[in-house]
Amino acid sequence: MASFKFEDFYCVEVLSGHTPVERVIETENVLAFYHTHPFYEEHIVVIPKKHIQSIITVQQDEMDIIKEIFDVIKEVAIKMNEEFGACTVSTNIGEYQSNKHMHWHVYYGNRIRD
Repeated sequence: MASFKFEDFYCVEVLSGHTPVERVIETENVLAFYHTHPFYEEHIVVIPKKHIQSIITVQQDEMDIIKEIFDVIKEVAIKMNEEFGACTVSTNIGEYQSNKHMHWHVYYGNRIRD
């Protein structure tokens, strides 16, 4: 399978509809969906619908979106914790951030691929 790298996969592919995703929760400003190529047994991604590069570039006028993101993360994490008894919530910054659109991973289980 070919490996594709987009500067912003979430805007170019997911939010545009070019890459279909299985939605978990969708609000006015936030989308949570199953990772298109999961690394863990249960792997959900949470993104803002507005392009925000990373948590360190958030502007004051975007704080309502951040609150909405955390409300969605909390809801996903509660469901995952109820089902599996645990989960991890993470985000990456700088060179660790392969996709330059702020996103959060909520996952559980063993790593299924590298």
